[in-house]
Amino acid sequence: MRMAGPPLSRREREKRRQRQDMLAAALELFAEKGYHNVSMHEIAAKAEFAIGTLYKFFQNKEELYKTLVLEQCDRFDEAFSQVLDTQEDEVTKLRRYVLTKGERFRGNLAFVRLFLAESRGASFNFKAGLDDEVRGRYTLFLGKLASIFDSGFRSGRFRKVAPPFQMAVAFDSVLNAFLLLWLDAPEQYPFPEDPDIILKIFFDGLLNP
Repeated sequence: MRMAGPPLSRREREKRRQRQDMLAAALELFAEKGYHNVSMHEIAAKAEFAIGTLYKFFQNKEELYKTLVLEQCDRFDEAFSQVLDTQEDEVTKLRRYVLTKGERFRGNLAFVRLFLAESRGASFNFKAGLDDEVRGRYTLFLGKLASIFDSGFRSGRFRKVAPPFQMAVAFDSVLNAFLLLWLDAPEQYPFPEDPDIILKIFFDGLLNP
């Protein structure tokens, strides 16, 4: 749980608001046009600030982009950690993770589209070494997800069919497949409202007992 710091001055609150306005404008433009097709002047105009003000906050477009991506990733990581770090049983954690990930995707479409546009394919195209950082964060997250499967194996709740990390990769891949289909054609491929649909596909499979 984060400790509350001292109250911010009005000047600091205004600076934070300006910074968030700039990042929001940049996210909208990057998601619409892609990184290479957006200039700092466009971002400043979109956010309704002078270009000099934008450069007071970010040295260049690369720094702005990196800040934007990592701050968004932090928000996703925090939301997922709140679900996975509870004292609930393994199935409940996975069920809540399915719900939370669906909610985060649907509530942050601009960033999700930007992230997918940059990361689809053989390798990430992020700037300034951001690819390594994003990959590293996702690997750490998969480790956290794997610990749930490991706990289920040790308690006897889950039947061990593969190592915990492989189970985590497989589970998240199934969930991502549903989300990507929904993102491309939401009316044709709606994301399941009931998380148990995904859990049953993953845990029960196709074979009858």
